[in-house]
Amino acid sequence: MPVNNKENKQIKPWFVYILRCADNSLYTGITLDLNKRLDEHNGIEKNGAKYTQARRPVKLVYQESSSSRSAACKRECVIKRLNKQQKENLISL
Repeated sequence: MPVNNKENKQIKPWFVYILRCADNSLYTGITLDLNKRLDEHNGIEKNGAKYTQARRPVKLVYQESSSSRSAACKRECVIKRLNKQQKENLISL
């Protein structure tokens, strides 16, 4: 009998992250692979966000894991609604 691949598949966590850009602005996003995404934002790999292209280099200053893409997206929306001081407070925790 075939083994169900879904049962054996290891679930990767989604990450919500905040970057500090060269102009001191903050960028929030989600990803499965933080290192690859950081390289994309810094122009080492293709597919970085348009916002960060003109604000390089960027530095990862905050991350948290989520159990699903949906949960990560919801958390990203909450963080994006925060003002800059509230984001700075989150980063400093």
